[in-house]
Amino acid sequence: MKTEAALDALRREIDLIDDTIHDLIMRRTQFVEQVREIKRDLRVKIRPSREAEIVYRLIDRHHGPFPKRELVAMWRQLIVATLAFEGPFSVAVYVPPDGAGHWDLARDHFGIFTPATRYTSVRTVIEAVHRQDATVGVLPLPQHDDRDPWWRHLVTEQPEVPRIIARLPFAGHGTGLGTKVEGLAICPVGLTPTGRDRSIFAIDMDRRISINRLTQALAEIGLPTTFVTSWHEEQGPSAWLHLVEVDGFIADGDERLGRIAQSLGEGVNRVVALGGYATPLTPEELGTERITDSRTAAGAAPAEDPEHR
Repeated sequence: MKTEAALDALRREIDLIDDTIHDLIMRRTQFVEQVREIKRDLRVKIRPSREAEIVYRLIDRHHGPFPKRELVAMWRQLIVATLAFEGPFSVAVYVPPDGAGHWDLARDHFGIFTPATRYTSVRTVIEAVHRQDATVGVLPLPQHDDRDPWWRHLVTEQPEVPRIIARLPFAGHGTGLGTKVEGLAICPVGLTPTGRDRSIFAIDMDRRISINRLTQALAEIGLPTTFVTSWHEEQGPSAWLHLVEVDGFIADGDERLGRIAQSLGEGVNRVVALGGYATPLTPEELGTERITDSRTAAGAAPAEDPEHR
């Protein structure tokens, strides 16, 4: 009887805490509705940098045995649920015939109840987001061996073109089919610095340049690379596109982007900022086992043709 009485007392305390949490969620929603009024005229309401800052702050202040990964999952659901108050919100997801991993990434990050559509072509995901048939899109993480990389379709300065806004998973992989899959989210919205960012841009050139030469030139102007890859259309013109990911936040008009052409010499046609992301939480921050990056290593480059060094 004493055990039952003790359990009943603890359960009553838990019920009171649950009521308090519920009251605070309802109060939080009232403030979200005020934010909705302020954002009413904005075409896209999502603010990925702000979302990342919320999670960073909570992880920094968290203590006790409650697992951090589950804490992040709870807050991601809360954030996405309230996005519906601010306007229509949906996701376009690339799902190839041989795997559904990116679907799991999208569900984990953007909510299990958020309307989502599967696409078997990366181009149709980009087009859906460009038209805003979907608010955001989820695409594979670029790799060195991509024969027809999707990111080349973002290398334009036209208005309302989707930009990279997040890297997934943000708080470690779930238990679905996407255990070893990583991706990037795209949306036509700008980013703001969070203090732990990476930026991505493309360099359009008339000639090929070695990864080593490109990495060195960018380091000299204060742009330390974390990943670099190149693409060239075999049957097309001689132009080369180089995708570059660097540590730090690069805003539109950053003077370092303007110095790239000077550093690389002749042959640079344009440099186009493609967005970026707030860096995902590390296994150490989450208190989970280390998960290896699906790419060989951050910033690793493929073997080079000696004649291009």
